[in-house]
Amino acid sequence: MEQRAAVLGLGTMGSSMAKNLLKAGFAVTAYNRNRARAEPLAELGARIATTPAEAAIDADVIVSMLSDDYASRKVWSGNQGALYSAKPQTILIESSTVTPSWIAELAAMAAERNLDLLDAPVTGSRVQAESGQLNFLVGGDSAVLQRAHPLLAAMGKQIFFFGPIGSGARMKLINNFLSGVQVASLAEALAWIELSGLSREQALAFLKNGAPGSPLLGTISERMVNASYDVNFLLPLMGKDLRYAQEDAASLGVELRIAQAAESRFQEAAQAGFSDRDMSAVIEPLRS
Repeated sequence: MEQRAAVLGLGTMGSSMAKNLLKAGFAVTAYNRNRARAEPLAELGARIATTPAEAAIDADVIVSMLSDDYASRKVWSGNQGALYSAKPQTILIESSTVTPSWIAELAAMAAERNLDLLDAPVTGSRVQAESGQLNFLVGGDSAVLQRAHPLLAAMGKQIFFFGPIGSGARMKLINNFLSGVQVASLAEALAWIELSGLSREQALAFLKNGAPGSPLLGTISERMVNASYDVNFLLPLMGKDLRYAQEDAASLGVELRIAQAAESRFQEAAQAGFSDRDMSAVIEPLRS
């Protein structure tokens, strides 16, 4: 029997995830607040819903990929939300980068309706989403994960199970905390190099192959050098993730002072007019 999937949110990541589900043979119903973003999927065979509740009707699995807690709450709750119409034992997969506190609240609402929730945010950006090479960081019940495995495997290359509900969301914030801090520090270092008279090419070659080197440093430094800011990871979303990371860590008694400094760099870049560009554009205010 053909498995039916609903996809809520068709931005940079969600649209590619929906396309990969279609390629894998899932019957897909898609919802996006801006319907125009959904129309290309209709041409590929998806049904387009006008509300999250409509998208959720008869779905076996519902996947959400949105920007933040607020957007996630909007699609799941209320009489137009997916929870309203989802049938019992439907699997809910929240792949947005959201707070563990919101995941706990969503899990409670899902349980009241006999629905099974996994928090399963992803690592990877536009290229990985398009090629079905995302990594899923999962929290929830292992038996539910086993049921959801075929759908996740259609969109990703690896599935990491971190434990109880909320574990995936927390692991994603830890990942993005470390990534955001590195991108912000790279922006400062590269601006320093450019203004110092050092050979930028020589300096970056040394850094990439030295102790600070990482796949992220290599990828982001290339975008910064070429001022190539087509969106792979939207700049304000990294600022949001750093803020969420600080909030969650603080709830456990850990102060992320470095995250606060990095967040300010992303805020400056957004205020300078780069809010619709890739996070690598965080360097531009430093250059000016």
